Amino acid sequence: MSSQEWSIPETDVLGAIHDACRSDRQAVLATIVRVKGSAYRRPGTKMLIDSDGNGVGSLTAGCLENEVRSLATAVLESGESRVERFDLSGDDDVWGLGIGCNGVIDILLEPLTDTFEPALRAFEDGENGTVITVLDSETETFARGDRTYYHDDTSEFHDLVGAWPDDVLNHLKDPASTLATAGNAEPVTIDISGSAVTLFCNGIAAPPELVVFGTGHDVTPVVKLARLADFRVTVVGFRSAATTGDQFPDANRVISSSPAQIRNALELDERTYAVVMSHNFVDDRLALEELVQSPVPYIGLMGPHKRFEEMLEAFADEGRTFTETELSNVYTPIGLDIGSGAPYQIAMSIVSEVLAVHNDRSPDHLRNRDAALHDRIDIELDKQSQ
Repeated sequence: MSSQEWSIPETDVLGAIHDACRSDRQAVLATIVRVKGSAYRRPGTKMLIDSDGNGVGSLTAGCLENEVRSLATAVLESGESRVERFDLSGDDDVWGLGIGCNGVIDILLEPLTDTFEPALRAFEDGENGTVITVLDSETETFARGDRTYYHDDTSEFHDLVGAWPDDVLNHLKDPASTLATAGNAEPVTIDISGSAVTLFCNGIAAPPELVVFGTGHDVTPVVKLARLADFRVTVVGFRSAATTGDQFPDANRVISSSPAQIRNALELDERTYAVVMSHNFVDDRLALEELVQSPVPYIGLMGPHKRFEEMLEAFADEGRTFTETELSNVYTPIGLDIGSGAPYQIAMSIVSEVLAVHNDRSPDHLRNRDAALHDRIDIELDKQSQ
């Protein structure tokens, strides 16, 4: 596996899995289903391994990928799913020696089938869902690999493999919806008539969208880094002749619009983040007025604070004033204070600020954080065993 395949965005990993599903070619899907202690990646992380041993995506920082590829060959030969545990915590254990993680990782390896396709199709359509897979079962009602899919937009389950009783699905509905919205994944154990069934609930949330208004040279680094950070990126130009897809190959789409028609041209919601950097005072003013009337949680405005004050004064001269609520999501000057001024450094500060807002974090050094680096969602099930 090349470094390029290892480091591709998660959206591209899911795209590769979807392509493999649609092509019906043989492949193995490896998914982290449980982490105890510290690990480089979290539950839900995926890697696709084809019949030639080529991999897309990564489960660790390169520590286990060769072993996972070897196991994938065995899974393809047997046609049976398996869960493998890797203990990376012990100094005298082969997996613990010299590896930077300090936890235990469980990985599900399964032959890739079209049972994952509904979730991938919804993801491409910008919709959320949760894939629920049986890892272990003490009852004949379920077998490893049985799967159902919860589509959050329709609030419906789709039985794909196995018999899923209605009472079980009813108990899974709320946590499935929570995980779908958050894009988190957790294993849970439920009790069915005295028998334990362990399920892996894998929420797959549609990626957030970053809309960049502007077509200057400084837009390109922002688009590239945001794409690598798993945003769907839209570039909006206010001068149609200067707006082309070839100019921004890393963008998911490039469109033209009048700054006064942004809300008509785009679907702006709570998972949309806006960066205004046209460098045209009038266009930026019009875009700002449109965006503050939308539900977007982040409006980054390029330029010094004095420029923003001049905008507000110009608005006031026209009789337009803004409430604190309207301006609460405006970030200007844009970006985090990292003390850098080169194009990619500026872009990094911008994308980092958007990520912090998206993840509801106040930027700080991780060494100052006492809590776990990755938040967990506690799932409560009436039928969950203790």
